[in-house]
Amino acid sequence: MSEQTPSQQPDPSNPDFDALTRDIADVPAVEVITTVAVHLMSSAAVNLGLAEDGEQHKDLDEARKLIHALAGLVTASATEIGSYHAAPLRDGLKSLQLAFREASVVPDEPGQGPGEKFTGPVYG
Repeated sequence: MSEQTPSQQPDPSNPDFDALTRDIADVPAVEVITTVAVHLMSSAAVNLGLAEDGEQHKDLDEARKLIHALAGLVTASATEIGSYHAAPLRDGLKSLQLAFREASVVPDEPGQGPGEKFTGPVYG
């Protein structure tokens, strides 16, 4: 239980931007990059209909955009974050690219799918 008095409680309508700026400055870049990548992956998976009740949320146009952005991020940051962090992101990206191809009524030609501009053709 917090021992803060009501006057010490944060005011959501007036955030302390100085504290927020200091907090984000303490987060290593690799953590920010991987967190953004995981959010892109999660959103793409939902838009591919891979979540519970997936068909309600299926939107391949949105999924294409998210996968393309993820591919750009993973490709551009791979050398900066190292293979330890990049390898699982690449695996997740490839899985999403293959899921997109499977979900498409008319699959893209190899090399033309979402993110393949950055990754090259993806084969299952």
